[in-house]
Amino acid sequence: MRYHNITKDDMLNGDGLRVVLWVAGCTHCCKGCQNPVTWDPDGGLHFDEGAKKEIFDQLDKSYISGITFSGGDPLHPANSLEIKNLMKEIKEVYPTKTIWIYTGSIWEDIYQMSLLQYADVLVDGEFVQELKDNKLLWKGSSNQRVIDVKRTLNSPTPNTPVLHCGNYAAV
Repeated sequence: MRYHNITKDDMLNGDGLRVVLWVAGCTHCCKGCQNPVTWDPDGGLHFDEGAKKEIFDQLDKSYISGITFSGGDPLHPANSLEIKNLMKEIKEVYPTKTIWIYTGSIWEDIYQMSLLQYADVLVDGEFVQELKDNKLLWKGSSNQRVIDVKRTLNSPTPNTPVLHCGNYAAV
């Protein structure tokens, strides 16, 4: 897996203050994407123990709410296995920290992915420039959904997403 950046004390990509891992690799290539540099799965830096330590050092801080995986696309084939392993380890070490994932894929196509068992919230759907709205919370365009993964997976119809309301406002 490769990545472009680790953002600390981020307030825009999920509830509370977060650490964000911006991975490399995306096949969606959305028009107007804020991070086209992350599309190439061979771009950026190799995710190594130093990068992992940087993330865990941030998660050690009591005021950090959790981690957000963005990019690029964390569910890109170049990322999904390492993301799953990292998510599992984070949940084991920090069971109260939340894990958010941003992906251009839609829930109905991915809800059976095993890595989602470790996620708390997933923002799905490609960014659509014509539907861009700067007033939206945690998403860039109105077609995207902020999904409560745990409630959805535990519902009688896990293929139908339950939206996340968060600590601030309904989305």
